[in-house]
Amino acid sequence: MKNLPVLMALIVSVNFCYAQDYRAQFVESLQADDTLKQWEILTTWQKADPKSPELYTSYFNYYFQKSKQELIALTEEEPSGESMSFQDSTGQTVGFFGNQTTFNGPVLQKGLDKIDEGIRLYPNRLDMRFGKIYVLGQLEDWDNFTQEIVKAIQYSKQNKNAWYWTNNEKKENGQEFFLTSLQDYQVQLYEAGRDVLAKYMGTIANEVLKYYPDHVESMSNLSITYLLTDKPDKAIEILLKAEKISPRDPIILGNIAHGYKQAGDRKKAIEYYRKTIQYADPETAEQAEQQLKELER
Repeated sequence: MKNLPVLMALIVSVNFCYAQDYRAQFVESLQADDTLKQWEILTTWQKADPKSPELYTSYFNYYFQKSKQELIALTEEEPSGESMSFQDSTGQTVGFFGNQTTFNGPVLQKGLDKIDEGIRLYPNRLDMRFGKIYVLGQLEDWDNFTQEIVKAIQYSKQNKNAWYWTNNEKKENGQEFFLTSLQDYQVQLYEAGRDVLAKYMGTIANEVLKYYPDHVESMSNLSITYLLTDKPDKAIEILLKAEKISPRDPIILGNIAHGYKQAGDRKKAIEYYRKTIQYADPETAEQAEQQLKELER
């Protein structure tokens, strides 16, 4: 019985090596776009180490890539990536030919089911959560995209941001990494358009502030949703709280200035555009100066 801990350690070590080897093979076949080889590796891996967290992420990647379908489509708006425009008899551009990515729903759902199972088994694996959120963003499924972010925020308080990544590597400075990463998703929503931004950005910001009440970036995000929906007073209220935490933040100061301008308080707007110029980078300062000139006419 004295040798049991040593034996267990050896078993764990061997299983980890197997998982590493299978994952390396899978990544190689994924890069080669060899779906037959990918499936062969996954089925062998499933038999050898069915509870490996890397197996779940690999299944997820397999189904995600397999579900992608590239089509050449005719669109009125210019698509992202390479495209070719065509004109009418007057020389006006009337459409574009370009690549368009669609997804096979049933195939992709198998991947989502796999990653959901992985998250249930390994809830501290942030790469699984972020991987799912990424795919939902690709689908522009903003409802579920936001719900998954909210779930991660709620769980971050439960696990105290003790997050792990690929190969169960622990993330240092877990809270900082987590909250900073959320900003990338907020940018994604911002770029998706005004209606999407106003609805979902506020949901995420409010959830962050519920658990991290001094998170200045989320205060700023929430203020933007108020400014976009013509509620400058609410925006200013939360931004003034953010200013107390971070008094030299040019983004906060600039948003306060914009809020006062929107509210019709010219004097306060001028005051805060001047503060913005004092602490901002050259590009932001130039924008604030333009606003200031308009107000001082």
